[in-house]
Amino acid sequence: MAAANQILVGKSALEWFREMVVDVLGHRRMKVQEVTEFYLVNLLTRFVDREQLFVDDGEGNVAAEPLAFILLRALRSERRARAAGLRRLGDTALFVSGFFGDSLAGRPVDVDYYIAMGERAYGALAQSERGGGASAFEELSGRFPQFVDLLAEIAEMGQLRSNRGLVKLYERWLLTRSERVADMLAERGVALFGGPGARRKGMLPQ
Repeated sequence: MAAANQILVGKSALEWFREMVVDVLGHRRMKVQEVTEFYLVNLLTRFVDREQLFVDDGEGNVAAEPLAFILLRALRSERRARAAGLRRLGDTALFVSGFFGDSLAGRPVDVDYYIAMGERAYGALAQSERGGGASAFEELSGRFPQFVDLLAEIAEMGQLRSNRGLVKLYERWLLTRSERVADMLAERGVALFGGPGARRKGMLPQ
């Protein structure tokens, strides 16, 4: 989340992420419940703190906790702790899929695994919760891949706020050839060129 911290100048994390969520929802013409929009803003704000994603192994090292461990601990817990564990599982799966999905490609535990775990976690929460929270979890579960794409675009938009971010995003395009990334680069004046049998080359604006 270092990129996000560099952007948060004169604004709180909550304000910045609210603007980003609203902008990207509008750009994608994606309609969601107000309670779900509020949940996403707060999820992103929480994950600015790396302790939301990483855990201490007891020896001074930090690492991302495997989703299976989070699920196992949640299933072994009483009702309130179980709900908190399932929420952490869903939130972690959504955040990692959206912000780091490209890095999961080709790994034994890929983005499809994260999506499946997130859908199940939010679905279980929707069945156990009551009120507005239940409807948010139901929507998050039922439309999980759409929310992954939404977070991915927010991550990319954050990178576009700096020249260094543009370079990183261009490097991602070289690796993935994502049409969404190409469109976002084109909107910022980055021309993408390619020829038969050759790698594409880009020209960044001065």
